[in-house]
Amino acid sequence: MSEQQNSEQSAKPSVGFFARHKTGLLAGAMALGLAGALTVQGLVPSNYAFAAPVEVSQPAPLNFSNVVSAVQPAVVSVKVKQAAQPRMMNFRGGEDLFGFPGMDELPDGHPLKRFFERRGQGDRGDGQQNSRPYEMSQGSGFFISDDGYVVTNNHVVDKGTEFTVTDNEGNDYKAKLIGTDPRTDLAVLKVDADKKFTYVAFAEDAPAVGEWVVAIGNPFGLGGTVTAGIVSARGRDIGAGPYDDFIQIDAPVNRGNSGGPAFNMKGEVIGINAAIYSPSGGNVGIAFAIPASTARNVVASLQKDGAVTRGWLGVQIQPVTEDIAASLGLADAQGAIVSDPQNGSPAAKAGIEAGDTILKVDGADVKGPRELSRMIAAYAPGTKVDLTVWRNGKEKDVSVTLGKLTDSQQLASAGDTGAGKTELEDLGVDLASASQAGLDVEGVVVLNVDPAGPAADKGLARGDVIGEVAGQKVSTPADVQAALAKAEKDGRKAVLMRVFRDDSARFVALPLNVG
Repeated sequence: MSEQQNSEQSAKPSVGFFARHKTGLLAGAMALGLAGALTVQGLVPSNYAFAAPVEVSQPAPLNFSNVVSAVQPAVVSVKVKQAAQPRMMNFRGGEDLFGFPGMDELPDGHPLKRFFERRGQGDRGDGQQNSRPYEMSQGSGFFISDDGYVVTNNHVVDKGTEFTVTDNEGNDYKAKLIGTDPRTDLAVLKVDADKKFTYVAFAEDAPAVGEWVVAIGNPFGLGGTVTAGIVSARGRDIGAGPYDDFIQIDAPVNRGNSGGPAFNMKGEVIGINAAIYSPSGGNVGIAFAIPASTARNVVASLQKDGAVTRGWLGVQIQPVTEDIAASLGLADAQGAIVSDPQNGSPAAKAGIEAGDTILKVDGADVKGPRELSRMIAAYAPGTKVDLTVWRNGKEKDVSVTLGKLTDSQQLASAGDTGAGKTELEDLGVDLASASQAGLDVEGVVVLNVDPAGPAADKGLARGDVIGEVAGQKVSTPADVQAALAKAEKDGRKAVLMRVFRDDSARFVALPLNVG
């Protein structure tokens, strides 16, 4: 063996070397890997290499001071003289003093109690012992123009007789109420002063979940207070109104923040703080803001006309469930099914029928009833819109000229019942014709419902009146049975019933082949 071969061989570690030193090598490799010199993949065969995990390049924590210094001059406190106190909407009750449990148990003269009394107690007014015939309540707002237009919540100014706006420097300005929109809880005030105000604009783009948000307002009457958090969720329906589409944020928001803005990192208003979820009335990290996309058009209408006029279709609608979709032959459970077109409404005049499922408005998809309501409301009265509806197993286009939004017309109520029943054991209901039950309505009355049956599971109750089954009017229990048999023969997995209860109509999809 040559000297060169001896040198090469001595440079190669033997198998015994790896066996003797594997523990030390692995430990060293792991240490090097943590330092970036060696990866796990370098220690195992290539066929064991792992897929790369999610990696996010995240900048250092933000400093909010630049945003705050730019937008804070546009944020104001709103003081309202009124007979009734407004409060930020709270969906868990809570009547504790100042929004904190136990505060009302503090003795008179306690420093903390005196502090909040001096500060005006936020939305609660000047004090519970106030004997004046009026109260001064407080909320928040912000300028949207340099000539003094201010946006706030309707529930802040509701029943107010005098309005005062206080800017970030403590200057007070008298304001007048331009208009309110209770349906979206928005209001516009106007300050007339010989100066130009710093103002902010609504964001054009919707915020992303997880995006930073800064809330500025007047909690508990403390004046310009800044809190920060993230967008927790979008599209929240909290039952506050017909056009609910709230942004949920976790920036601390309390009473007195009502009407104040929530900003993104560009200094744009992404929402107007309007509601909190709290068992006690204090902040628990769940607040709701009216999105800029909703506020923009409403505020513009209030500035221009002092009121908001909305398009009116004139239908009672409900969601399309999986069962309803199956009964109609729809591939997807989306859209809004018409349970009743109101007499004389634009929908009725255009030929919209009960059982039609509205899938699109001017080509835009309708996900559900709430979205349809918002879409129609966005049009001005007199606008002609094209609806795509699902009827008798196929799509149909219907043109409708919208009217002006009015209250829904009421339907006749269905009463209770008598005898002459026919049993539908598979569905768990007993039926009788309305005439046999002595009712002056058309249809079949539900006499009894088996609480363990499919009908009860879908919400049918005693006293309901079935007007249609699978699109066919029914007047006797035999009509119902015949319609069920036909739907089953046609291969339907469920059958759609139009049901009247109290002053409304709805659709109920009952499953077939359940016996």
